[in-house]
Amino acid sequence: MVIEDERKIADAIAYALRREGYEVETVYDGGEALARLSLFGPDAVILDVMLPGMDGYDILKKLQNKGRIGVIMLTAKEDIVNKILGLELGADDYMTKPFDMRELLARLKSLLRRMQAAGEKEASAEIDLGGVVLHVGKRRAAAGGRQLDLTPKEFDLLAQLASRPGMVYTREQLLDLVWGMDFAGGTRTVDIHVQRLRKKLGEDFGDLIQTVHGVGYRAAGGGRLES
Repeated sequence: MVIEDERKIADAIAYALRREGYEVETVYDGGEALARLSLFGPDAVILDVMLPGMDGYDILKKLQNKGRIGVIMLTAKEDIVNKILGLELGADDYMTKPFDMRELLARLKSLLRRMQAAGEKEASAEIDLGGVVLHVGKRRAAAGGRQLDLTPKEFDLLAQLASRPGMVYTREQLLDLVWGMDFAGGTRTVDIHVQRLRKKLGEDFGDLIQTVHGVGYRAAGGGRLES
C-alpha cells in the first residue's frame, strides 16, 4: 500500500510497483489509511510522514497492533531526529524525498525478503513453558502432551503471555496486543479469557498464568523459544 498525499509521487510509485508485479492500493489521505489497510491487508506500506487527516507517525503507532507489516517511510525532512522517531515507532526503513525509484524498489524487495525469512523462522518456532508447548506457526498448544482445544483469541492470549515469561502485562496492554486498539469491549474480556485458559490448562498447569494483583497477568518464568 502506498500512503502519500502528493498524487504524482503516489501514482509514480504505484506504477513502478505494478510493473514489478506487485498488487498495489494507493491512499492519498491519512484519515482513510487505517480503514483501507484493514480491507487491503498489505504485506508492506510505503508511508509518507506529512499527510492530511492523520500523519505518518500516528498511522505507524496504530500499525503495531495490526500484525507484521513492513514499513518504508518517506519524508521531505532531512532532520535526523525525524528519522530516529520513525524507526523507534516501528518503521523498517526511511527514505528522504527526492528519492531514486530504483533504490526504493530495491529496499522494498530487501525488506520483503527479510520479512519472509523471519516469518519462516516464526512458523517453525515453539514456546516451551515446562510442560505447556505452543507451536506458533501451526497455532497448536499442548499441556503435558494433551492437545488443548483453544479458540483463536485464547491461543493469541496464551502465546502473548508465554512469549515473554515473567513479564507483567496490564489488562489494557493485553487488550491492545491481542484484540486490537479498536476493540469495543472492556478489560473484563481479558479476565474471562484467562479464566477459560486456566480451566483448559487443567489443575497441573492452571497456575501457569499468574495474577499480579492491581496490575494484570504474567506467565510463570522459565520458558524458552526454540526454532
